Amino acid sequence: MRESEELFDVVDDQDRVLEQLPRSVVHARKLLHRAANVFVFNSVGELLLQFRSATKDEYPQCYTSSASGHLSAGEDYAESAQREMNEEIGINTPLEWLEKFPGTPQNANEHTVLFRTYSNGPFTFDPGEIERGEFFEFTSIDKMLREDEEQFTPPFRQLYRWYRENYD
Repeated sequence: MRESEELFDVVDDQDRVLEQLPRSVVHARKLLHRAANVFVFNSVGELLLQFRSATKDEYPQCYTSSASGHLSAGEDYAESAQREMNEEIGINTPLEWLEKFPGTPQNANEHTVLFRTYSNGPFTFDPGEIERGEFFEFTSIDKMLREDEEQFTPPFRQLYRWYRENYD
């Protein structure tokens, strides 16, 4: 285990904690773990997407949620969402819990909670995580997905499609 490597809660299909293991082990073994995602909307209803940096170990140079990340061992979904939002895009706004999704191979084996918030910025993007961030209208994201869905992370595709079906 690398010295600074995060510990994750490994969970079962009911999201009950089984044990705690290093990030690299959880990902290598494809074990169920937890993540939080935040969709940030501006005042005209556009969704902020981050374009992941080339150095990310999973899905480099892909679009994904405004802010997202794994829960650290012992952390709850809301705490993680606030932490990731602050670390990745530099804002601290109230979050609305929208939905919880079970972990599957299609969403990187992550039990995931989707949160929503609103902000026009300013944003401070973490250069180690994010190459750039920009707001998009839904019609633009829909078109980008039709043209090449691989430019988006699998977890984002699941969350976005659910959001469009339930909040459109």
